Order: sequence, then C-alpha cells, then structure tokens
Amino acid sequence: MTGRHRRHLKPAARFAAIVAGALAVAGVVVGVRTGVGRVDAATCSTPVRLTVAAPQEIAPALRTTAAEWTRTTAGKGRCVAVDVQDRSAPDVAAAVSREQGVTLAGVGTAQAATVPDVWVADSASWLLRLRAAAPAFAFTEDGSLAQSPVVVAMPEPVAKDLGWPRKQLTYADLLRTMTTDTSVRAGTVDPSRDAAALSGLLALNAAAARQPRADAAGAVLRALATDASTLREDLMAQLPQSDDPGTLAGSLGLAVMPEHDVIAYNSDKPAVPLTALYLTPSAAPLDYPFAVLPDADADHADAAHRLYEHLTQSPAFRDRLGAAGLRSPDGTIPTGLQTPTGAPRATPPPADGGSAASPKVDDAAINRTLAAWSAVVAPARALAVVDASRSMSTPVPSARNASRMQVALSAAKGGLKLFGDDWQLGLWISAAGLDAGGNHRELVGIGPLRDNRGSVAAALGAVRPSGGDGALYRTIVDGYRQLRDGWQPGRVNSLIVLTDGVGDEEISLPDLLRQLKGLQSADRPVQIIIVGLGDAVDRQPLEQITDVTGGGVFVAEDPAQIEAVFLQALSLRTATPR
Repeated sequence: MTGRHRRHLKPAARFAAIVAGALAVAGVVVGVRTGVGRVDAATCSTPVRLTVAAPQEIAPALRTTAAEWTRTTAGKGRCVAVDVQDRSAPDVAAAVSREQGVTLAGVGTAQAATVPDVWVADSASWLLRLRAAAPAFAFTEDGSLAQSPVVVAMPEPVAKDLGWPRKQLTYADLLRTMTTDTSVRAGTVDPSRDAAALSGLLALNAAAARQPRADAAGAVLRALATDASTLREDLMAQLPQSDDPGTLAGSLGLAVMPEHDVIAYNSDKPAVPLTALYLTPSAAPLDYPFAVLPDADADHADAAHRLYEHLTQSPAFRDRLGAAGLRSPDGTIPTGLQTPTGAPRATPPPADGGSAASPKVDDAAINRTLAAWSAVVAPARALAVVDASRSMSTPVPSARNASRMQVALSAAKGGLKLFGDDWQLGLWISAAGLDAGGNHRELVGIGPLRDNRGSVAAALGAVRPSGGDGALYRTIVDGYRQLRDGWQPGRVNSLIVLTDGVGDEEISLPDLLRQLKGLQSADRPVQIIIVGLGDAVDRQPLEQITDVTGGGVFVAEDPAQIEAVFLQALSLRTATPR
C-alpha cells in the first residue's frame, strides 16, 4: 500500500532535483592522492577509482570533503578518483543481494544496479540483515560517520492536544493514541525498505510487549499499516498543509521518522510545523556506517580506509553534517545544527542495551518484526503442508533431541500467532500411504482464522510422523491445484511446505514441473514457500519448483534454528496481487 498523495515540487525545486539526479547518475569525481601536492584525476594516468554509495542526506557532505582531501593529503602514494553517488539503501541492498544470491524482504534483487566499493548506508541494520541472509558477506565496517535519532513526529497541534510540551509523553500515551484514538491517523514507511521505520517499529513492539493488553503489538501494526507508504517522501506528503481543523483531521497525525527529516520539513516554514518526540527508551538511531565491501582489492580498501580517517578527523565534515541536519557520530550536536524543541544534547542509549554509537540490533527480532508486518499488510489465503514422513522423527541434538517434527511444529505455532483473523489458512500433512494409499490428509480446511484458529492450533499439536516415506511432489501438485481453484483476489495465495527434503517420490521432478506449468494461471498466481529442515536438504530440486511458481526456498541447516528461518520466509512473501 502506498501513500495516497505525492509531493509536488515547485519549479525551482524540481529543476534542482533533476540536476541533482543527473549528477548522481554521472557521479562527481574528484582526484585525491596520498602524496605531496594537489593531483586531479585528469592528471593521474592510473588512479584507484573508488566508488562510494551514500543516501542523499549525507552524500553532499561526503562529496565536498572528499574534494578537500584532494588538496590537503600529503605523503607518498597512489592517486585516487572518488565517485560519491547518491543511492538509497534499498537500491544498494538489492544490488548486494543479487551478487550474494540472497533476497531481502522489501528490496528483492536489482538487475542493473552495481555494487560500490564503499557503502555508507543510513543504518547498520542493513548490514546486519545482509550478513544474516548471506553469512559469507565479509565486508569491513570502519565505524559510524554520523547519527540521526529516530523520533515520533506529530503535527504541533496534535502533540499539544496530548499535553506536549507541558507533559513528557511516554510510550503508553503513544500506544493509547495509536490504538484507541480514531481522530489521529498513524502512518509509517514500509519497515522492510526504511531503516528508521524499522527501528521505530522495533521500539514500539518492545513497548507494546510491556502493556497489559494481549494484542497491543498487533494493534500497533494494524494502526501503522493503514497509512503505510513505500517512500518516505510519500509519507511526508500526507502531513497537514494548513492548520484548518478539517485539514488536520484528515491528515497524517503521527509517524516514525529520523530527526533530520523533521529538521528539513520545519526549515521550509510549513503552516503546521512538526514536533519531534524523543521517547525513553529510545529507538536505535540511524548511524551511517562506513563499510568497505568484499570485492574491494587491497588498493581500493587502503584508499577507503584513508578516506574514512580523513572524514572522522575533519572538523569541516562535522560542520557539514550539522548543515545537513545530522549529528556527529557520537550523537552530539555539531555547530550549526538547529534541533527540534526538546531534543537531547546527545543521543541516549537505545532500548536494546547497545551503545548510542553502535546499537545492538537483534536479527531475530528484525525477522520477527518484518514477518509480523508482512502478515498484516499482505493477508493470505494459505495452505500449510507439514511433511509427516518417517524421517521427520529424526532427533535434533542441538534442540535437546527433540524430533524434526517437534521443532517444525514449534515454528509453525509461532508463525500462527502472527497471522491476523483475516488470514485464511488450511492444514495438511503429507506422507506416502496416508488414508488408504493417499499422499496427504487434510486436517483443517482453508478458512478464516477468526473461525478456525483453535482448530489449526489443536491439529498442529496432534501431528506425529507416520511410518511412510515422503510424497512431497504429488502433495505439492494437489495443494497447488486447490489453491488455484479457490484463488481469491486481494490476498497472497500461498502453499507453505515444511519438510526435511525430497524422498522416494511417486512422480519425477520433470513431471512435477510440467504439471505445475500446466496448472499456472496468470490471473490466479499461487506462490510456493518451502522451508527445509537439516543440512541434508537438497535445495536444487526445491528451487526448480519455486522458479516455476514464484516464492522461495529457505533452509535451516540446523533444525533448531527453524523458527528464525520460518519467520524470514514469511517476511519475504510477495506483495498482495492486484
């Protein structure tokens, strides 16, 4: 779901944006040398060409400071051409994902975008997500270049109605407003694409978990999802354009965003300025890590590290951060930065116990949060198939010798808690020889969870491995056919399979793929999500299946980690079809 309004730029601003975009595409190249005197890229025959990708709020400060490095660097060494590119974090993450052969929720894989030598993402959470998805992603992180606290922004009249600034608003006040006050519209950017939105959602979820209301976290997600946007610019465009009571009532009244966005918005002297709420404990701030990516050779890596040293030691760079609405890496306020009313002089430690400069973010919490978000914004009509073949009784030493079946069902029960009542879900088990020679048994027919949640939970608790072999292929065909025949618009129609791999199948893989291609309908797409358990799972045949139908294969080589993998699979479901 995208924002309903789009910002319209004035002619001068539109021209500036076009020029900035052209410069970003072409790249602004400056020559730098670790030698004596000034050296331009044009006078150097073989410079080290260093590409640096950074978000638009910090890229100009990086570009200007790199140009200064050209004029001030001393010593001997090889000259460097630095190309600072304005690139969003999702764009770079998609390019890296493609190179690493993985997929991140919300970004997919870029077909044309290139991977830079240095990536200054707006948040270390991007690096954490990529490292979790691709453990071999061996980048070098030098440290943080800047900070921007993640705040809750409100139009000033809305904040005053809640008692600000006389009263210091708390998470309890905020959650109550979001979930019970129908006059205040809450919104967010898609947290799978926006690090500030993800940070704020993690903090809100932690606060909701401390509330007595059992479904507080779900209520927060539903409130934010009602006015979710794909781009931060779209979210900002929904803010009130006048202080007329009617306009205020129909506009966005609450949103999570970085401090620098509030500063930039208020600098334009809007009719209704924004208030920034700095809640305690704070959300993890945007921290702009300087990361040298794995493909950089020794010369590029050396040039990158020298550039980082100059940036962190340059008073002029810190001043430029202030002019861009950003804080110093330690969270303090540089010269020239005019922070919103009530802003702390330094960024406080985040809620998770990490330091302000290097917040500790849990990738399991991220997967859980993004899976819950996906469950809310993309409700499904899904059929879950649990492999009940004899191999599922194999003990898992890392899970205190619980069987593969037990750890799989534990993950499924955890996922069930994320699904809203508007989900439609059914449950099958699969093994050869079930029900007089059949390959599967229906435990719960597909229906709304508001009606059959208890039945699904009870059926999951009663599932046991059978004495038969696997019958996965034929079950996939039957399940796919049922979902296609009962396909519903406005939902993600999915077949979710939990298995420890392909066994002695009744039909061949080529026959399975042929049948699936014959069942496909462009007007009624059905995706298949396969979650594998154990290091013996052969991904190749499973990936051939999902290559035909869409979806994905997710393998927990250690079955004890199945819950995290299952949540990752849920978070990567495709968007609701139109």
